[in-house]
Amino acid sequence: MKKETLAALLAARNAGRPIVRATDLETGEDRLIDPATDRSELGLAAAQAARSDRSAPVEIGGHTWFLAVFNPPLDLAIVGAVHIAQPLSQMAALGGYRVRIIDPRAAFATAERFPGVSLSHDWPDQALAKAPLGPRSALVALTHDPKIDDPALTSALRSPCFYIGALGSKKTHANRLARLRRHGFSDEDLLRLHGPVGLAIGARSPAEIAISILAQMTQVLRTDGGREQTAARATD
Repeated sequence: MKKETLAALLAARNAGRPIVRATDLETGEDRLIDPATDRSELGLAAAQAARSDRSAPVEIGGHTWFLAVFNPPLDLAIVGAVHIAQPLSQMAALGGYRVRIIDPRAAFATAERFPGVSLSHDWPDQALAKAPLGPRSALVALTHDPKIDDPALTSALRSPCFYIGALGSKKTHANRLARLRRHGFSDEDLLRLHGPVGLAIGARSPAEIAISILAQMTQVLRTDGGREQTAARATD
């Protein structure tokens, strides 16, 4: 691997950006593709490979390209050290996420309740300014407190993160959307926000709700189902 290729791969990883190395198996030609911006046929194939975390050969224009995916680790920011956050943090870690809990209420976000999890007692906008959300990031707001949740959601909506979710009833979510519109977000912007959070599986306990959230995150990350769901919400 050329030094400049290796340097570009390291720079992308340090910046938290996915990158795909495409190699023509016949000619040996190498290309580095940003799957977030390249709209060519090869770029779209790279985006699919990056989304699925799967390196594989593809046939494009009579050439066989091997797409080697270099994805940064998945990142989950949980805002609110509430009961649901405990099973969600454990399940997400098993799913390969680097998990961080953000809650200015130090009595809730403790090492005893969240062993081995990164904890921040900053306000969410401050915490997310220090460690910004990237395209491999998800954010879930769980506090029900607009003073804490809204700054987190505002930061997430201004970021390239792949998933944003917020706990609450339909009425709570409607009020939340109204507040965010007053902050300048359009209806199209707000389609990125999943609320009430999680897939509708009839979940009741904190662990079941955590399962529904992680399942929806996975759906958005891995399949076109999340995009179809967003499109369906746009027509409601």
